[in-house]
This record gives sequence, structure tokens and C-alpha cells, in this order.
Amino acid sequence: MSIYEKNLDKNNANFVPLTPLTFLKRAKDIYPNYEALIYEDRKYSWFDVYKRCVKFASALSKIGIKKGDTVSFLAYNTPEIFEAHYSVPMSGAVLNTINIRLDAKTISYILEHAEAKVLVVDRQLHIEVKKALSTIKRKITIIDINDKFADQSKCEKIGDSEYEEFLNTGDENFEWKMPDDEWQALSLSYTSGTTGNPKGVVYHHRGSYLMSTGSATAWDMPNRLNFLTIVPMFHCNGWGYPWTVPMLIGRTICLRNINVKKIFELIDKYNVTHFGGAPIVLNMITGAPEKDRKKLKQKVYVLTAGAPPPSIIFKKMETLGFEVMHVYGLTETYGHVTQCAWNETWNDLNEEKQNEIKARQGVRYPNTEGIAIMDPETMKEVPKDGKTIGEIMIRGNVVMKGYFKDKEATDKAMRDGWFHSGDLAVMHEDGYVKIQDRSKDIIISGGENISSIEIENTLSKHPSVSIAAVVAKPDKKWGEVPCAFIEIVKDKPVTENELIMFCKETLANFKVPKKVQFCDLPKTSTGKIQKFELRKKAKNLN
Repeated sequence: MSIYEKNLDKNNANFVPLTPLTFLKRAKDIYPNYEALIYEDRKYSWFDVYKRCVKFASALSKIGIKKGDTVSFLAYNTPEIFEAHYSVPMSGAVLNTINIRLDAKTISYILEHAEAKVLVVDRQLHIEVKKALSTIKRKITIIDINDKFADQSKCEKIGDSEYEEFLNTGDENFEWKMPDDEWQALSLSYTSGTTGNPKGVVYHHRGSYLMSTGSATAWDMPNRLNFLTIVPMFHCNGWGYPWTVPMLIGRTICLRNINVKKIFELIDKYNVTHFGGAPIVLNMITGAPEKDRKKLKQKVYVLTAGAPPPSIIFKKMETLGFEVMHVYGLTETYGHVTQCAWNETWNDLNEEKQNEIKARQGVRYPNTEGIAIMDPETMKEVPKDGKTIGEIMIRGNVVMKGYFKDKEATDKAMRDGWFHSGDLAVMHEDGYVKIQDRSKDIIISGGENISSIEIENTLSKHPSVSIAAVVAKPDKKWGEVPCAFIEIVKDKPVTENELIMFCKETLANFKVPKKVQFCDLPKTSTGKIQKFELRKKAKNLN
């Protein structure tokens, strides 16, 4: 034992478990009257938000919710789900946010698997939720969110009580619970489950705290910012921003549904400074009709993640006055763990090269201990040549505790001391990561590995292409070949042959799509293209 370890022990004075719950308490104590949360005509100060969270936590405790119980939320981006990020863990319970676009069967599976004791649900989701609940035999307390700003003609009562009524059964002087251990579970998120049942990803208080502080540093976020919630708060806890923004005494503006006209209106009305969104959202913004746009009063900072964005999107956003930073992460890593941190020496490069660099996934966040590109078999790092493909491996305090009730999957994902992402990438000489594909999305044609992302980037540069997605199509001669699915820009028609010839200008012949299909692309609620659906379609194309 080192001499510095003797008689220098942890105690209540020098060690407090890290938890993002303390951010809200600090905001209430120091800035009680500052505006904190806005949704339509609902406006709450930090004192209001804190009081509401404490009362809801107390109400949960009164019905028997205790440490380790699961409280599920199926909700749009409204104040209720923001408050849940504090109120549920204040009761000692674990917050389980569920994707609002899921079908009844999957909702039922998640509620059963998570052993949910309470479900808080927006009444607009009554159809699928009622179907899901009809197959569950265990008792779940159902609490409705009755949002007057939703289409009331489509809302039906689901539970025995309504959110505000339930909240008001709580005690505003309730002594809420700090975690006993920062490793204690805070939230439970489920993966998309495209190849089977979704897996439950468990976050702890420590990781959520570090994600919040790391995000603020990496994105250079100031105090008193105005944050617009475009990323669903059910997705990776809104990338952690329900915790980050209160830490910075920022103001959160809730957006229930993604509507590009509404986005511009809220940016203008509340001087929005920051928001996050998938590339599909950025595409909606840059493609918005002139009548739906409003000229920005100031620069707006945007974080984009999800499917790797085509480089052209950065130029389009910059033209409108947005500054975009590209990040990368997974549900299993609390959200983003790498960023395309800008190097000033790149300012002298031409615009096309700058945009190409901005599309990289970049370098590790301040809260991430290790990012490496490795051969998953040998666990050796690949050369930093920008060509050799390996798998992105991640290590640090913002890697999940593990998959809920699935030790085998947890051990497999974290073998050899690294989290295996399943994403294939190259490492450039300067240490910047560039994703080539998901392992399941790589196209192997005649023995050649083809990146679908490279083809999508090329197609997206065509003025008639709004969104491009490329998948493998079975082929008798080559095994599989690239097949492109395209959403075109309104009033800018283009033919299949024109796009194929456009690709031939810059891509090797074996990378050029052999088939182009025009359609509305299937997307997840966070804007990711559902390529598994496109692969099904590709199998049936001649």
C-alpha cells in the first residue's frame, strides 16, 4: 500500500456518488426563477421543474415504487418525459424510455422484459398501447399524459389516472433518494431489435454524469444556452441533454413532433442556439420551402449523428447559418463518444475537402477513454492509412453496464476488454475515424468490399437527390451488387440511368449501383434509414 493510501479514506466529506440529479438541485438552489422548460404555452422555472419532479417521485413512492423498480415512459418530447429524467431516479427507480413508433408486440415485449411496474403514456399512442397491454398478465399502473396540444380526436383514455392528477398526490417536501453507488442503474434503453428481440441497455449514474459534462466540453456549450429538443428524449435519453442543459442553466424548448416550419419558428421565437438531429432532419431543414424558413438572427450550433451524413449536407447547412459538428455513438455508449473536432490547419483547404473531413466520425470525446479500429479476430489495431477496414472498439466510463438480463450478449459485446460496436471503419493518419459501414451493411461483390456509405455520399451530391440509401442486392454472378433507393427533391425529376452515369464519373465500376429505385425511404423515429426493410425490397427487384 502506498503511503498516500494510509489513513486517507473515502468519507462523506470527500466522496459523493456522481449523479446528474444534482444538476437540477443546483439549478433550483441558485437560479430558482430562471426560465427552464418551455412547451407551447407551458413555461416552468427551475423552482417549478424541481418541485414537479420531487412531487412525482413522491407519488411513485406512495404507490410502492422503490429502488431497482422499472418505470416506463412512452412519450413525445413534452415536459413530462424531461421531468422523468429526474423524478424517476429520485424515487430510486430506473427510467425506461420506449420508442413511440414501436408496434404493440414489441412494446409488450419491452414492458414484460423490463418488469415495468408503472407505464406513463401519451394518449395519442392508445391504439398500440392498448393492444400491448391486452397481452400482459402482470399488473402495471398506467398513467396517461393528456396533451392538449395533441390531436384530441385521436386520443383515448388508457390508464386510471392522468399525469397531473398523479403528480399532485405527491409531497413537494419529499426527501428524494441519492444513489447509494454511482454504478447504480439510472436508465434502461432498448436497441432497435431489427434482427430479433431488442436488447435492454443499462446506464448508471456515473456514466450519465460524465456524458453530460463531456458533451458540454466537446461541443463548447456555454451557460444560458437555448436548446431545442429535436432528438427524441426516448432515444439514448435524448443523447443525455435533459441532464446536460440543466447543468448549464440552459433553457429547454420542447418540440413534440418534427416539423420543419415549426423548427424555424421556435429557433426564431426563442433564439435557439443549439440542437441535435439525425442527418434526415438536416436534410429536411436544407430542403425546406422558402415560405417555411426564417432567416437566422444568429449562428445556430447543430450536432448530427446517426447514419453518417453525406458531405454535401455540411455546405447546405452552413449556407443557411448553421454550424454542424458530426459525432458518433451508440445506444450502448450513452450516445456520442467521438466528435469531428476541427483543426484550424484545415481552414486553408478547399471547401469540398473541408466538408469531406467534417463527415468523419473523428476522435474520442473528453469523457471517452479509448477509441480504436481493430481486427475483431486478432484484436490488433489496423494501420492508420485511411484504407484498412476494422471494427470500432470503445472503452470507458460511458460504456453501458451491460445488456439487461443477458450475460451472454454482454460478455460477447465486451470481450477482450473493449466494447465491440459492430461498425466498420478506417483510421486516418491523423487519428480520425471514418466509418465505412455497419458490418451487416457492407456489400461484398465478387470478393470486393464495397462501402454503401461511399456510394450514398456520391449520390447525395446530385442536385435531384434528397436522400440516398444503398444496400446489397443478390446477384447470380457477383454474389451481391449495390442497389440504390432514392428520395428525389421535389420538382427535380431524374432517371435511373442519369444517376448511374453520375456515379460512373467518380466511382469504380464495381461500386456503381446496378439498380436504382425511387421511393419514400423507411425510417426510424430518429431518422435512421431502415436498411433491413430495403434489403427485403432489393431481393425482389429484377
